[in-house]
Amino acid sequence: MNRIEIRELTKDHGTRRVVDHLTFDVLPGRVTGFLGPNGAGKSTTMRLILGLDRVTAGTATIGGSSFTSLRNPLREVGALLDPQAAHGGRRAHDHLLALAVSNGIPGSRVDAVLEQTGLAQVGRRRIKTYSLGMRQRLGIAAALLGDPGVLLLDEPTNGLDPEGIIWIRELMRGLAAEGRTVFVSSHLMAESASFVDHLVVLGQGKLLADTSTAEFIDARSTPRVRLRTSEPTLLEAALGHEGLRMDASANGSWTVEGAQAASVGALAAREGIPVLELSDERASLEEAYLALTADSTPFSATAA
Repeated sequence: MNRIEIRELTKDHGTRRVVDHLTFDVLPGRVTGFLGPNGAGKSTTMRLILGLDRVTAGTATIGGSSFTSLRNPLREVGALLDPQAAHGGRRAHDHLLALAVSNGIPGSRVDAVLEQTGLAQVGRRRIKTYSLGMRQRLGIAAALLGDPGVLLLDEPTNGLDPEGIIWIRELMRGLAAEGRTVFVSSHLMAESASFVDHLVVLGQGKLLADTSTAEFIDARSTPRVRLRTSEPTLLEAALGHEGLRMDASANGSWTVEGAQAASVGALAAREGIPVLELSDERASLEEAYLALTADSTPFSATAA
């Protein structure tokens, strides 16, 4: 089964513990976001999963096996950790072909992934002539080369233009819909909220959250309603009788903390008060994330 299993995973660098007894699963059929402040241990965890760093204690397996024991790893696991790792003097096509040959992958896959990532027209150019976004696409092409069931992507939108960001978002969702395991590290909260189904959050090497995106946000949101009405005085009085307060907001709208749109709408209808706009609001992923990690951020700027 294409699942990543982390059990009591620990990594020490000298006297400093970078990853601290992590235990979680990354399941197929959904996009799992891997979030945390700088220095939280996300990149180290991915390197431990891929056997690029030596584990101090615990285990990290893919489908029940360690990555280093896989006979042809690119056919089972695709990874993007450093898009700058490809040798600049090579042509992109040759770089991918070397990877394919070493992993028993048909050469036809090279042209397929170049086409899939939008690099077909520049596949014969040397990598050193590529922009940051083009190198990022090449790294994604390498991850897709073996048509793997598991993908680990570290900051996959880095350097991509708006079209590229939309493309990679749809790609990840499509791969998950096919039953693959997609594990994505990112610092872009607003972008992550558009495609991530599940969240694993680290802070100072420790697991802070392992939950669905919706549950993560709801657990850190206070119910709030935004509305517009032509009779704010009447509605304010009616809400006051229910122990609720209506506060002025931008563009002529109002907010009601601690309430839900259904109850406010029912109250307005009962009192015959016209409501022009009514919606529930909740915290964004960014707000919920900052609320959780506020005490686990080792590097934070001071406001001017």
